[in-house]
Formats: sequence, structure tokens, C-alpha cells
Amino acid sequence: MMENIRDGVVLSAQSTRMEVVNAFFRKVYHWMAAGLILTAVMAHVTASSGTMLRLVFGSPYVLLGLIGVEFLLVIAISAGINRLSAGTASVLFVIYSLLNGINLSGVLLIYSGQSVFSAFLTTAGMFGLMSVYGLYSKRDLTAWGSFLTMGLIGLLVAMVVNLFMKSTMVEFVTSIFGVVIFLGLTAWDTRKLLQIGGELDSVEGNEGAHKLAIIGALGLYLDFINIFLFLLRLFGRRR
Repeated sequence: MMENIRDGVVLSAQSTRMEVVNAFFRKVYHWMAAGLILTAVMAHVTASSGTMLRLVFGSPYVLLGLIGVEFLLVIAISAGINRLSAGTASVLFVIYSLLNGINLSGVLLIYSGQSVFSAFLTTAGMFGLMSVYGLYSKRDLTAWGSFLTMGLIGLLVAMVVNLFMKSTMVEFVTSIFGVVIFLGLTAWDTRKLLQIGGELDSVEGNEGAHKLAIIGALGLYLDFINIFLFLLRLFGRRR
């Protein structure tokens, strides 16, 4: 009888733990989805406004300034999350999503609507598959972090060099590697979030859990956006 009680307690604890993990992932994906929606809406609004387009793309300084602000926002959220309140972190994430939509409005002008839609659907499918892999695979993904980080650094260096070389072959190869690297990061980030969620005692009303969800949403958002952009570079049809 005591063994049955002990088994019941264990099962109850496991069930509670899974409920917390599921609640954490719901919060992460809700914020990620909100960020993607805000970005898409702002990109459409900007691309539909001649005034906005002239303001953003009329001067390289404005565009570089927006990119710089985005970079600082990512640093502020990632590195300063312990000093930020949950509300402030949420606001910064929303601002980042909106600014990224302004910057990405050029994509809607360069590529056909069908290409953008196809790339989005393909990205969603690939992202979903890698997220499922990160959640349910028995494989240890710990070593992926350092490997993918080195790959990302190499990718950035190659892309910067190609700004001067303007080689279509280098662009093609870096786009393929970009898709592979960010798909890997999707699985790795998802596994990391699974581990974080497993260490939480609760989610609702927990400011720390809310901030961790914002960080998680930002990471997955960046994975999704980069996969989308690299797929467009590979298969997108220009107007």
C-alpha cells in the first residue's frame, strides 16, 4: 500500500511538472507569435506608405540607425534581463518586433508576394519540425551550442566579406549554411527552453518565468526570421 502511495505521489509530481513546462512553452510561443505578427503588420504598413519608405530608405543613415537600435535592444533584453522588470522586457520586445518590421519592409518590395508567402510557409514547417525534434529527441544536444556558435560566427564573417566581393556563389553557399545553422539553433534553443521550464515551480504570476519566456521568444523569433530570410535569398523570385 505504501508503494502505491509513493507511486501516486511521484506521478502527481511529474504531472505538475509537465503542466508547468507546458504553461511555460505556451507563454514563449504566444510571445514569439505576437512578435512575428507585429513584424509582419509593420512591414506591410511601411511597404504601403511612400512617406515611410522615403524616410527609412531615403538615407542610409536612417536605416543604419534603425539596425543599430535593434542590435542594442537585443543586447538590452538578453544581457540586462536580470535588471529589467517583466513589463519593461515585454515592451522592449514589442518595440524590437516593430522596428524589425520596418527594416524588413524592403523584402516585400524586392520579392514577389507569392515568394514571400511560400518562404513563410516553408519556414513555419521547417521550424515546427526542428522544434519537435528539440522537444522529443533523446539525443544530447549540448554540444550543438558551441558548434552552431562557431558556425554562426563564420557565417557572419563570410557575409561581411561578400559585401565587397559580391559573389553570387558565396551568397548561395552562405544562404544554405544560414538555413542549416538556424534550423540547428531552433532545435538547440527549444531543448534549452525545455530544461529551463523543467526547473520552474510555476509560471502564472511568476515574474522570473515571464522574463525567461521573453528571452526564449526572442531567441526563437530570431531563428524563424533568419530561416525565412535565407530561404528567400535561395528561392525567392524578385519583382
